Amino acid sequence: MEYRFAHQFDHMQASAIREILKFTSDPEVISFAAGNPASEGIPVDTIRQISAKLLQEDPIACLQYSVSEGYTPLRQSIREKMLSREEIVHDFDDLIIMSGAQQGNMLASKVLCNPGDTLVVESPSFIGSLNAFKANGVNLTGIPLQEDGMDLNALEDLLKTTPNVKLIYVIPNFQNPTGLTMSLEKRKGLYELACKYDTMILEDNPYGDLRFAGENVPSIKSMDTEGRVIYSGTFSKVLSPGMRVGFLVAPKPVISKIVICKQVDDVHTNILAQRICHEFLMGTDYLAHIQKLAEICRHKCSLMLEEMDKHLDPAITWTKPEGGLFIWATLPDGVDMADYCTRAVREYKVAVVPGTAFLTDESQTTQAFRLNYSTPSDEDIVKGIQLLGKLKL
Repeated sequence: MEYRFAHQFDHMQASAIREILKFTSDPEVISFAAGNPASEGIPVDTIRQISAKLLQEDPIACLQYSVSEGYTPLRQSIREKMLSREEIVHDFDDLIIMSGAQQGNMLASKVLCNPGDTLVVESPSFIGSLNAFKANGVNLTGIPLQEDGMDLNALEDLLKTTPNVKLIYVIPNFQNPTGLTMSLEKRKGLYELACKYDTMILEDNPYGDLRFAGENVPSIKSMDTEGRVIYSGTFSKVLSPGMRVGFLVAPKPVISKIVICKQVDDVHTNILAQRICHEFLMGTDYLAHIQKLAEICRHKCSLMLEEMDKHLDPAITWTKPEGGLFIWATLPDGVDMADYCTRAVREYKVAVVPGTAFLTDESQTTQAFRLNYSTPSDEDIVKGIQLLGKLKL
Protein backbone atom coordinates (compact mmCIF):
# COMPACT_ATOMS: atom_id res chain seq x y z
CA MET A 1 0.00 0.00 0.00
CA GLU A 2 0.99 3.66 -0.23
CA TYR A 3 1.96 5.06 3.16
CA ARG A 4 1.07 8.66 3.98
CA PHE A 5 3.24 10.09 6.72
CA ALA A 6 2.62 13.14 8.89
CA HIS A 7 3.69 16.35 7.14
CA GLN A 8 6.29 17.25 9.77
CA PHE A 9 8.24 14.11 8.84
CA ASP A 10 8.21 14.77 5.07
CA HIS A 11 11.62 16.42 5.00
CA MET A 12 13.36 14.55 7.83
CA GLN A 13 16.24 12.32 6.80
CA ALA A 14 18.22 9.70 8.64
CA SER A 15 20.95 11.24 10.76
CA ALA A 16 24.11 11.73 8.72
CA ILE A 17 26.03 10.75 11.84
CA ARG A 18 24.22 7.40 11.99
CA GLU A 19 24.87 6.85 8.29
CA ILE A 20 28.59 7.50 8.77
CA LEU A 21 28.60 5.23 11.82
CA LYS A 22 27.48 2.32 9.63
CA PHE A 23 31.03 2.27 8.32
CA THR A 24 32.36 1.88 11.85
CA SER A 25 31.08 -1.68 12.04
CA ASP A 26 34.27 -2.38 10.10
CA PRO A 27 36.85 -2.98 12.87
CA GLU A 28 39.50 -1.31 10.73
CA VAL A 29 37.66 2.03 10.70
CA ILE A 30 38.87 4.69 13.15
CA SER A 31 35.85 6.73 14.18
CA PHE A 32 36.04 10.42 14.95
CA ALA A 33 32.31 10.55 14.19
CA ALA A 34 30.71 9.61 17.51
CA GLY A 35 29.70 11.88 20.36
CA ASN A 36 30.27 9.44 23.19
CA PRO A 37 32.03 10.34 26.42
CA ALA A 38 35.34 8.56 27.01
CA SER A 39 34.69 4.96 28.04
CA GLU A 40 37.47 5.11 30.62
CA GLY A 41 35.59 7.89 32.39
CA ILE A 42 32.42 5.86 33.01
CA PRO A 43 32.54 4.71 36.67
CA VAL A 44 31.57 1.12 35.93
CA ASP A 45 32.54 -0.38 39.30
CA THR A 46 30.72 2.29 41.28
CA ILE A 47 27.58 1.92 39.16
CA ARG A 48 27.74 -1.87 39.57
CA GLN A 49 27.98 -1.54 43.37
CA ILE A 50 25.17 1.01 43.57
CA SER A 51 22.91 -1.13 41.36
CA ALA A 52 23.49 -4.24 43.48
CA LYS A 53 22.81 -2.30 46.67
CA LEU A 54 19.57 -0.80 45.36
CA LEU A 55 18.25 -4.09 44.00
CA GLN A 56 19.14 -5.84 47.24
CA GLU A 57 17.66 -3.27 49.62
CA ASP A 58 14.66 -1.85 47.74
CA PRO A 59 14.01 -3.83 44.55
CA ILE A 60 10.30 -3.14 44.10
CA ALA A 61 10.69 0.64 44.31
CA CYS A 62 13.39 0.40 41.64
CA LEU A 63 11.26 -1.74 39.31
CA GLN A 64 7.75 -0.31 39.70
CA TYR A 65 6.14 2.71 38.06
CA SER A 66 7.16 6.12 39.41
CA VAL A 67 6.04 9.74 39.15
CA SER A 68 6.44 11.74 35.94
CA GLU A 69 8.22 14.64 37.63
CA GLY A 70 11.08 12.34 38.62
CA TYR A 71 12.54 10.79 41.76
CA THR A 72 12.25 13.53 44.41
CA PRO A 73 15.61 12.86 46.14
CA LEU A 74 17.35 13.01 42.76
CA ARG A 75 15.72 16.33 41.92
CA GLN A 76 17.03 17.69 45.21
CA SER A 77 20.52 16.23 44.82
CA ILE A 78 20.82 17.77 41.33
CA ARG A 79 20.12 21.16 42.89
CA GLU A 80 22.69 20.54 45.63
CA LYS A 81 25.50 18.83 43.70
CA MET A 82 25.20 19.80 40.02
CA LEU A 83 23.63 23.26 40.10
CA SER A 84 24.87 24.70 43.39
CA ARG A 85 27.89 26.43 41.83
CA GLU A 86 25.67 29.18 40.43
CA GLU A 87 22.10 30.35 40.93
CA ILE A 88 20.28 28.34 38.26
CA VAL A 89 17.05 27.36 40.06
CA HIS A 90 15.04 30.45 41.01
CA ASP A 91 11.96 30.71 43.23
CA PHE A 92 9.74 30.73 40.15
CA ASP A 93 11.37 27.57 38.72
CA ASP A 94 10.86 23.84 39.06
CA LEU A 95 12.93 20.84 37.96
CA ILE A 96 11.83 17.70 36.10
CA ILE A 97 13.80 14.54 35.28
CA MET A 98 13.83 13.63 31.59
CA SER A 99 14.80 10.58 29.52
CA GLY A 100 17.97 12.31 28.37
CA ALA A 101 18.37 15.99 27.59
CA GLN A 102 17.09 15.48 24.05
CA GLN A 103 13.65 14.54 25.37
CA GLY A 104 13.70 17.70 27.46
CA ASN A 105 14.59 19.83 24.45
CA MET A 106 11.88 18.19 22.35
CA LEU A 107 9.14 18.57 24.98
CA ALA A 108 10.13 22.16 25.74
CA SER A 109 9.65 23.06 22.09
CA LYS A 110 6.46 21.03 21.95
CA VAL A 111 4.74 22.89 24.79
CA LEU A 112 5.85 26.35 23.62
CA CYS A 113 5.64 26.18 19.81
CA ASN A 114 2.70 25.64 17.52
CA PRO A 115 3.36 24.15 14.08
CA GLY A 116 4.57 27.01 11.91
CA ASP A 117 6.00 29.07 14.78
CA THR A 118 9.64 30.05 14.42
CA LEU A 119 12.32 28.39 16.53
CA VAL A 120 15.78 29.94 16.23
CA VAL A 121 18.98 27.91 16.51
CA GLU A 122 22.69 28.46 16.11
CA SER A 123 23.97 27.51 12.68
CA PRO A 124 25.45 24.92 12.86
CA SER A 125 23.79 23.11 15.77
CA PHE A 126 23.24 19.67 17.32
CA ILE A 127 21.51 17.36 14.85
CA GLY A 128 19.51 15.52 17.53
CA SER A 129 17.81 18.70 18.69
CA LEU A 130 17.30 19.91 15.11
CA ASN A 131 15.42 16.73 14.23
CA ALA A 132 13.42 16.89 17.46
CA PHE A 133 12.33 20.43 16.64
CA LYS A 134 11.50 19.53 13.05
CA ALA A 135 9.31 16.69 14.30
CA ASN A 136 7.22 19.30 16.13
CA GLY A 137 6.53 21.13 12.86
CA VAL A 138 8.27 24.41 13.67
CA ASN A 139 9.84 26.83 11.23
CA LEU A 140 13.50 26.21 12.04
CA THR A 141 15.77 29.21 11.38
CA GLY A 142 19.55 29.26 11.81
CA ILE A 143 21.64 32.24 12.92
CA PRO A 144 25.37 32.12 12.05
CA LEU A 145 27.87 31.39 14.79
CA GLN A 146 30.83 33.67 15.37
CA GLU A 147 33.91 32.81 17.43
CA ASP A 148 32.22 34.06 20.61
CA GLY A 149 28.73 32.75 19.93
CA MET A 150 25.61 33.55 17.94
CA ASP A 151 25.64 36.65 15.72
CA LEU A 152 23.37 38.87 17.82
CA ASN A 153 23.00 41.51 15.10
CA ALA A 154 21.63 38.89 12.73
CA LEU A 155 19.42 37.58 15.52
CA GLU A 156 17.93 41.00 16.22
CA ASP A 157 17.30 41.58 12.52
CA LEU A 158 15.33 38.33 12.52
CA LEU A 159 13.42 39.17 15.70
CA LYS A 160 12.45 42.57 14.27
CA THR A 161 10.96 41.12 11.10
CA THR A 162 9.69 37.63 12.00
CA PRO A 163 6.45 37.10 13.91
CA ASN A 164 5.93 34.20 16.32
CA VAL A 165 9.55 33.57 17.30
CA LYS A 166 8.75 31.42 20.32
CA LEU A 167 12.11 29.97 21.31
CA ILE A 168 15.87 30.50 20.83
CA TYR A 169 17.96 27.34 21.27
CA VAL A 170 21.65 27.65 22.15
CA ILE A 171 24.49 25.44 23.43
CA PRO A 172 26.71 28.05 25.10
CA ASN A 173 29.46 25.77 26.44
CA PHE A 174 31.72 23.89 24.00
CA GLN A 175 29.00 23.87 21.41
CA ASN A 176 28.13 20.79 19.38
CA PRO A 177 29.46 20.64 16.68
CA THR A 178 31.93 23.55 16.79
CA GLY A 179 33.39 23.31 20.30
CA LEU A 180 32.96 27.10 20.65
CA THR A 181 31.98 28.87 23.88
CA MET A 182 29.60 31.82 24.01
CA SER A 183 31.14 34.87 25.70
CA LEU A 184 29.64 36.47 28.80
CA GLU A 185 28.88 39.60 26.77
CA LYS A 186 26.88 37.61 24.24
CA ARG A 187 25.04 35.65 26.92
CA LYS A 188 23.91 38.93 28.47
CA GLY A 189 23.05 40.32 25.02
CA LEU A 190 21.03 37.26 24.10
CA TYR A 191 19.02 37.49 27.31
CA GLU A 192 18.37 41.20 26.71
CA LEU A 193 17.08 40.46 23.20
CA ALA A 194 14.78 37.73 24.54
CA CYS A 195 13.32 40.25 26.99
CA LYS A 196 13.06 43.00 24.38
CA TYR A 197 11.26 40.83 21.81
CA ASP A 198 9.28 38.72 24.29
CA THR A 199 10.62 35.26 23.50
CA MET A 200 12.20 32.42 25.48
CA ILE A 201 15.63 30.78 25.51
CA LEU A 202 16.38 27.06 25.70
CA GLU A 203 19.91 26.76 27.13
CA ASP A 204 21.32 23.28 26.49
CA ASN A 205 24.35 22.49 28.66
CA PRO A 206 25.41 18.84 28.25
CA TYR A 207 29.15 19.61 28.22
CA GLY A 208 29.51 22.37 30.81
CA ASP A 209 31.23 20.20 33.43
CA LEU A 210 33.89 19.13 30.93
CA ARG A 211 35.87 22.39 30.94
CA PHE A 212 39.63 21.87 30.86
CA ALA A 213 40.88 25.34 29.89
CA GLY A 214 39.85 28.96 30.35
CA GLU A 215 37.46 30.39 32.91
CA ASN A 216 33.90 29.34 33.69
CA VAL A 217 31.26 31.62 32.19
CA PRO A 218 27.95 32.13 34.06
CA SER A 219 24.95 30.39 32.55
CA ILE A 220 22.22 32.39 30.86
CA LYS A 221 19.78 30.81 33.31
CA SER A 222 21.65 32.42 36.22
CA MET A 223 20.77 35.81 34.67
CA ASP A 224 17.08 34.97 34.34
CA THR A 225 14.91 37.42 36.31
CA GLU A 226 11.78 37.17 34.13
CA GLY A 227 11.34 33.41 33.76
CA ARG A 228 12.49 33.39 30.11
CA VAL A 229 15.14 30.66 30.24
CA ILE A 230 14.77 26.88 30.20
CA TYR A 231 17.95 25.09 31.28
CA SER A 232 18.65 21.59 29.97
CA GLY A 233 21.19 19.29 31.66
CA THR A 234 22.12 15.63 31.53
CA PHE A 235 24.08 12.78 33.12
CA SER A 236 24.96 11.38 29.69
CA LYS A 237 28.38 13.05 29.42
CA VAL A 238 29.33 12.87 33.12
CA LEU A 239 28.06 9.46 34.24
CA SER A 240 26.53 7.21 31.56
CA PRO A 241 24.78 7.98 28.27
CA GLY A 242 23.04 4.61 28.26
CA MET A 243 21.05 5.34 31.42
CA ARG A 244 19.23 8.18 29.59
CA VAL A 245 18.80 10.54 32.53
CA GLY A 246 18.58 14.27 31.95
CA PHE A 247 16.72 17.18 33.51
CA LEU A 248 15.08 20.52 32.78
CA VAL A 249 14.90 23.61 34.96
CA ALA A 250 12.14 25.99 33.87
CA PRO A 251 9.42 28.27 35.22
CA LYS A 252 6.77 26.28 37.07
CA PRO A 253 3.97 26.87 34.50
CA VAL A 254 6.25 25.50 31.75
CA ILE A 255 7.22 22.47 33.83
CA SER A 256 3.57 21.70 34.57
CA LYS A 257 2.84 21.47 30.83
CA ILE A 258 5.96 19.39 30.21
CA VAL A 259 4.84 16.96 32.93
CA ILE A 260 1.61 16.37 31.00
CA CYS A 261 3.53 15.81 27.76
CA LYS A 262 5.91 13.41 29.47
CA GLN A 263 3.01 11.40 30.87
CA VAL A 264 1.90 10.85 27.29
CA ASP A 265 5.42 10.36 25.92
CA ASP A 266 6.93 7.76 28.27
CA VAL A 267 5.15 8.09 31.68
CA HIS A 268 8.43 8.62 33.55
CA THR A 269 12.19 8.28 33.23
CA ASN A 270 13.74 4.91 34.13
CA ILE A 271 13.47 4.86 37.92
CA LEU A 272 16.39 2.49 38.56
CA ALA A 273 18.65 4.76 36.51
CA GLN A 274 17.36 7.80 38.42
CA ARG A 275 18.14 6.19 41.75
CA ILE A 276 21.63 5.20 40.58
CA CYS A 277 22.27 8.82 39.62
CA HIS A 278 21.05 10.01 43.02
CA GLU A 279 23.23 7.54 44.92
CA PHE A 280 26.21 8.53 42.80
CA LEU A 281 25.72 12.23 43.47
CA MET A 282 25.25 11.78 47.21
CA GLY A 283 27.71 8.94 47.84
CA THR A 284 30.80 9.99 45.85
CA ASP A 285 33.02 13.03 45.45
CA TYR A 286 31.22 14.40 42.41
CA LEU A 287 33.58 17.36 41.97
CA ALA A 288 36.61 15.03 41.89
CA HIS A 289 34.80 12.82 39.38
CA ILE A 290 34.11 15.62 36.90
CA GLN A 291 37.66 16.92 37.33
CA LYS A 292 38.87 13.46 36.28
CA LEU A 293 36.58 13.54 33.23
CA ALA A 294 37.79 17.00 32.26
CA GLU A 295 41.41 15.83 32.49
CA ILE A 296 40.65 12.91 30.17
CA CYS A 297 39.11 15.33 27.67
CA ARG A 298 42.03 17.76 28.02
CA HIS A 299 44.55 15.03 27.25
CA LYS A 300 42.67 13.66 24.25
CA CYS A 301 41.91 17.09 22.81
CA SER A 302 45.52 18.22 23.19
CA LEU A 303 46.74 15.04 21.51
CA MET A 304 44.39 15.45 18.55
CA LEU A 305 45.26 19.13 18.10
CA GLU A 306 48.99 18.33 18.22
CA GLU A 307 48.59 15.64 15.56
CA MET A 308 46.46 17.94 13.40
CA ASP A 309 49.19 20.59 13.57
CA LYS A 310 51.74 18.01 12.45
CA HIS A 311 49.86 16.20 9.69
CA LEU A 312 46.89 18.10 8.22
CA ASP A 313 47.21 20.39 5.23
CA PRO A 314 47.94 23.94 6.50
CA ALA A 315 45.03 25.20 4.37
CA ILE A 316 42.64 23.44 6.80
CA THR A 317 41.69 25.45 9.90
CA TRP A 318 40.05 24.28 13.12
CA THR A 319 38.65 25.41 16.45
CA LYS A 320 40.55 24.96 19.72
CA PRO A 321 37.91 24.15 22.34
CA GLU A 322 38.23 24.87 26.06
CA GLY A 323 36.17 21.81 26.94
CA GLY A 324 33.62 19.32 25.67
CA LEU A 325 34.08 16.66 23.01
CA PHE A 326 34.45 18.23 19.56
CA ILE A 327 36.72 20.02 17.11
CA TRP A 328 35.28 21.78 14.03
CA ALA A 329 37.59 21.73 11.02
CA THR A 330 37.10 23.87 7.91
CA LEU A 331 38.40 23.03 4.44
CA PRO A 332 39.53 25.79 2.06
CA ASP A 333 37.06 27.13 -0.49
CA GLY A 334 36.87 25.03 -3.61
CA VAL A 335 37.32 21.69 -1.82
CA ASP A 336 34.28 19.40 -1.93
CA MET A 337 33.62 18.76 1.76
CA ALA A 338 31.19 15.87 1.26
CA ASP A 339 33.63 14.15 -1.11
CA TYR A 340 36.45 14.70 1.39
CA CYS A 341 34.47 13.01 4.20
CA THR A 342 33.44 10.13 1.93
CA ARG A 343 36.99 9.52 0.72
CA ALA A 344 38.25 9.67 4.30
CA VAL A 345 36.14 6.71 5.38
CA ARG A 346 36.24 4.70 2.16
CA GLU A 347 39.90 5.12 1.20
CA TYR A 348 41.57 5.67 4.58
CA LYS A 349 38.98 4.18 6.96
CA VAL A 350 38.69 7.31 9.10
CA ALA A 351 35.14 8.49 9.88
CA VAL A 352 34.31 12.17 10.41
CA VAL A 353 30.92 13.88 10.21
CA PRO A 354 30.14 16.23 7.29
CA GLY A 355 29.14 19.67 8.50
CA THR A 356 25.90 19.71 6.52
CA ALA A 357 24.48 17.29 9.13
CA PHE A 358 24.34 20.19 11.59
CA LEU A 359 22.53 22.75 9.42
CA THR A 360 18.82 23.49 9.55
CA ASP A 361 18.66 22.51 5.88
CA GLU A 362 21.15 19.88 4.69
CA SER A 363 20.91 21.29 1.15
CA GLN A 364 22.87 24.29 2.44
CA THR A 365 26.63 24.28 2.00
CA THR A 366 29.52 24.33 4.43
CA GLN A 367 33.22 23.62 4.18
CA ALA A 368 33.40 22.19 7.69
CA PHE A 369 33.34 18.76 9.31
CA ARG A 370 33.28 17.57 12.93
CA LEU A 371 35.83 15.45 14.77
CA ASN A 372 35.30 13.81 18.16
CA TYR A 373 38.30 13.17 20.41
CA SER A 374 36.66 11.65 23.51
CA THR A 375 35.71 8.27 22.04
CA PRO A 376 38.86 7.02 20.21
CA SER A 377 41.93 5.70 22.02
CA ASP A 378 45.17 7.68 22.03
CA GLU A 379 46.58 5.24 19.51
CA ASP A 380 43.63 5.71 17.17
CA ILE A 381 43.81 9.50 17.50
CA VAL A 382 47.42 9.48 16.37
CA LYS A 383 46.90 6.95 13.59
CA GLY A 384 43.63 8.46 12.38
CA ILE A 385 44.97 12.00 12.07
CA GLN A 386 48.06 10.71 10.28
CA LEU A 387 45.79 8.96 7.78
CA LEU A 388 43.67 12.10 7.29
CA GLY A 389 46.92 13.93 6.57
CA LYS A 390 47.43 11.67 3.54
CA LEU A 391 44.04 12.65 2.07
CA LYS A 392 44.56 15.07 -0.81
CA LEU A 393 42.42 18.21 -0.87
